[in-house]
Amino acid sequence: MPDPPRREEQRLSRGSGPGASPRPASLSAAAGTARSRCSEQAASAICQVFNAETAELLSHHQVEIKQEFPREGWVEQDPKEILNSVYECVEKTCEKMAQLNINIANIRAIGVTNQRETTVVWDKTTGEPLYNAIVWLDLRTQSTVERLLKRIPGKNKTFSKFKTGLPLSTYFSAVKLRWLLDNVEEIRKAVEDQRALFGTIDSWLIWSLTGGKNGGIHCTDVTNASRTMLFNIHSLEWDPELCKFFDIPMEILPNVRSSSEIYGLMKICPSRESGALTGVPISGCLGDQHAALVGQMCFQDGQAKNTYGTGCFLLCNTGQKTVFSEHGLITTIAYKMGRDKPAFYALEGSVAIAGAVVRWLRDNLGIAQSTEEVEQLAAEVGTSYGCYFVPAFSGLYAPYWEPSARGIICGLTQFTNKNHIAFAALEAVCFQTREILDAMNKDCGIPLSQLQVDGGMTNNKTLMQLQSDILCIPVVKPSMPETTALGAAMAAGAAEGVGVWSLNPGDFTAVTCERFEPQINPEESEFRYARWKKAVMKSMEWETSDSPSNGKPEFNAGDISIFCNLPLGIFIMSSMVILIGSRYISGK
Repeated sequence: MPDPPRREEQRLSRGSGPGASPRPASLSAAAGTARSRCSEQAASAICQVFNAETAELLSHHQVEIKQEFPREGWVEQDPKEILNSVYECVEKTCEKMAQLNINIANIRAIGVTNQRETTVVWDKTTGEPLYNAIVWLDLRTQSTVERLLKRIPGKNKTFSKFKTGLPLSTYFSAVKLRWLLDNVEEIRKAVEDQRALFGTIDSWLIWSLTGGKNGGIHCTDVTNASRTMLFNIHSLEWDPELCKFFDIPMEILPNVRSSSEIYGLMKICPSRESGALTGVPISGCLGDQHAALVGQMCFQDGQAKNTYGTGCFLLCNTGQKTVFSEHGLITTIAYKMGRDKPAFYALEGSVAIAGAVVRWLRDNLGIAQSTEEVEQLAAEVGTSYGCYFVPAFSGLYAPYWEPSARGIICGLTQFTNKNHIAFAALEAVCFQTREILDAMNKDCGIPLSQLQVDGGMTNNKTLMQLQSDILCIPVVKPSMPETTALGAAMAAGAAEGVGVWSLNPGDFTAVTCERFEPQINPEESEFRYARWKKAVMKSMEWETSDSPSNGKPEFNAGDISIFCNLPLGIFIMSSMVILIGSRYISGK
């Protein structure tokens, strides 16, 4: 019987410092996706209320929205539905705060965190989106990428690496925007008429919440800008040469600001009766994975966190210097906590499919009725019995950046059953994390001594123990898993002119953490990892650009749909709003 994880205290949390008012509170509203089917996917906006002294989650509210898959590989959301879900979430959460005897008049700031790369174009004169938001996982732009590669000497995917930190990929916003300009006449016309604005979800929300067509602020922060492939991460400005390469008009791009400053004030929504939080400043903005890095208090060079959701996202703070990977990772801006504060950078490894594979087992193969049952099946056998699973449903991200890969299960025998496949699926998540952690250790030169984790999958204790075994280092999970919301709350509360949250390390409070220690010997871990990497090689070059499913028009529905094979609860963070209160008044 393996030893149970032990609990300990670490100074990973955050607290109110000298500049904060007594007993501050925070609220968050998150729009994310939930259950899916082939043609559409349910989604939700989630509001979360925190006590900003203790980071305790006090209350939450959820509103369902919808995600669509109009063709094979296409993933879209309605920007208006995202916005309305956020408004409703804010209103309902404010009502719940009143029931908790918390006076919403004491709310001092709003922060925004969002899924990165997701692309929106809208008409600034009408306030209406000109097309659905194209989500980060969307694959329709593969032929756009191939066309752009032909213009690059040697078809070098990393041609802009030392400017942007990113490879040329369907993942990032520039190619999604290029596709929209090439394929949507209404957007082309709006650009010609100088009516079009582009942004990621944070830009769309901030512009809308601060007035929209009546004076809304068109801006983004450095973390979201750094995921577009149009942003120079050294000068912290849009790059004219890259905009020329992608043929993107610079006038449609948002102004780039720091992650922690007052961008504008919340305005009354004309289409809704409530004017909840009118006049409250919006003062924090971070991409979701960057917000989780902040929420995990990874402020020191070499500190890292891994978020387990639809995919896995491992970020390591590299301080005020950029580190460019030689092993398939990307370089990104971690945060910039104020107009006059320096930018901090991070290395990132992105895995497309993590929690998604568990829901694929449940919804597609039907081997379990719930994600909890998948964990139970895996725990019952404690081994894959030589079965290995590579969940490359939408290609492979870091460290391969190989869109042609497809998912495989290999090593099957007559003895293999659903328990072994469930175990192999969990093990695959751990192996993918091991790959990006190995790459990160090589690039940074100093191996991590432990891994801080967050996200919905961290509730799976079997997975967390497996992760420690595969990495051969401890895995540390904070008792408060809502680190993404918390990071945006911290950025908003710490902004100049707000000052209700201290980012001084001396003001941090200790929190209880669950610690998982390795329980297998390193030789066994290495053997299993080597076998899995052999399986990865067999998944490569499965799709080619001249295969029938990749003909014209892009990604027409064929016999097999990547995302119809993925009818899972993707849990993509579409948007999140965090409201920071200056005081938490109890029982009054």
